[in-house]
Amino acid sequence: MRKHFNQPLVGLTILAAIAAAGATPVKAQLPTFSPPPPKEIDNTPIILPPPPLIQPPAATGVRTVPINSPTIATAQCNRNNRPLTEAYTLGSGDQVRLDLFDVPEYSGQYQVLVDGTLNLPVIGSLSVAGLTPSTASELISGRYARYVRRPLVTLSLIKARPLKIAVGGEVNRPGAYSISLTDGQQFPTITDAIKIAGGITRAADVRSVQIRRVDNRRGCTADLWNLLQNSNLGEDISLRDGDEILIPTTIGIDPLESRQLSTASFAPSTVEPIKVAIVGEVVRPGPYSVSAATASATNADRTSGGSNSREPATITQAIQVAGGITQLADIRRVQVQRTTREGTRQVIEVNLWNLLQEGDLSQDVILQEGDTITVPTAVAISAPEATELASASFSAAIISVNVVGEVKKPGVVQIPANSPLNQALLVAGGFDPRRAKKNVVELIRLNPNGTVEKREVEVDFTAAVNDQTNPPLRPNDVIVVNRSGLTSFTDTLNNVVSPIGGLFTLFRFFGL
Repeated sequence: MRKHFNQPLVGLTILAAIAAAGATPVKAQLPTFSPPPPKEIDNTPIILPPPPLIQPPAATGVRTVPINSPTIATAQCNRNNRPLTEAYTLGSGDQVRLDLFDVPEYSGQYQVLVDGTLNLPVIGSLSVAGLTPSTASELISGRYARYVRRPLVTLSLIKARPLKIAVGGEVNRPGAYSISLTDGQQFPTITDAIKIAGGITRAADVRSVQIRRVDNRRGCTADLWNLLQNSNLGEDISLRDGDEILIPTTIGIDPLESRQLSTASFAPSTVEPIKVAIVGEVVRPGPYSVSAATASATNADRTSGGSNSREPATITQAIQVAGGITQLADIRRVQVQRTTREGTRQVIEVNLWNLLQEGDLSQDVILQEGDTITVPTAVAISAPEATELASASFSAAIISVNVVGEVKKPGVVQIPANSPLNQALLVAGGFDPRRAKKNVVELIRLNPNGTVEKREVEVDFTAAVNDQTNPPLRPNDVIVVNRSGLTSFTDTLNNVVSPIGGLFTLFRFFGL
């Protein structure tokens, strides 16, 4: 009986030793060629939820080493409704490298297919779209655990897929854009996307730039004005594939802020001319192509913008291109009408008199494509104000007036805009000393409403500009210098005596 009892005991001891030896950890092993029983295979895809952005526990044997992946800008958002700069998530077109420690047969480079899956040896198709590399590594490790003991999986991003983003609102070229990333290139930010879309328009509200992310449809808001004023890089959020950016329309336009935005890195390029319309009290109203030329009173009558300056075109430059303001212009109530991307119309009130008197450059509003400038008609302009306007850079450079009668050089004369009557007389050579009536001249003016105004002006060459004795002139004014009383008498006498003198000459000819 003891003999039969000892034999089973020895057998159990041998089996226990074999089992203990088999449980000892060894290096990763290749699977045997005999497939496991079908009942033990679970073909249901295993999709794990994305874990927090922390390293997985060491017991799983998972580690992530990014190799040649683009650098992610650390633009940490500090607002609750703003998405954090999370780790990169995989998607269609990404090229990755899979390293399975000590199993080179399963290692290699793979591309995420259009359906967001990786086709890997043995385990087949595996969905990784929307997962970070570390999460995908953990998922792959779990699938390979059925075939390899304690697999050490490393998934590295070799080449990121092009980012597809959309930019809309107040940009010059709204639409969808594809941005390719090269090795080591930083992920694009909001300002990069705006520059690709042609820069902001003059009606953009940079304080409320909206960004919507695929995994956060609620969106968030970035304040690019804070970036410009305080160098807060946290506002320039790094973009991800599928992000949507919307630049809203500002409610009110601040000319000073608009001038500062024109020098920002995401401002539009100002090399190309812009098309605007100019109406009202300008010499040549109509549509014009205006660039950022630095115009002056001597070249204001040109019909083109001029140089290739990168300075933005302003309202005074546009007025110069249109020939300058007329003598009836009310520069205190100039308007710029602007159509936004939303289809609404904005009206900007401009006071160019403050620009002349106080040097307020904020009144020299920066223009954008499609603006309409209206220069209204003044109710009344004093003579000193008219003279001061004549010297402005956006006034008409030259006007033509007619000086007829008893002057040395009668005819059409060219004088600066808003020049007084005395200056026109001097340009015409002054009075004829023997024949002219020197104390009074006639001024004939054709008004815009079609009526003709005629009045006598007492001439005083010592007087300053004033409406009574030395009024400022307008284009096509006519100055008539009449004959003096003595000249009128002698001319009349000559007209009477000349026929009698001719009769006496005829009598002498016939000897009568």
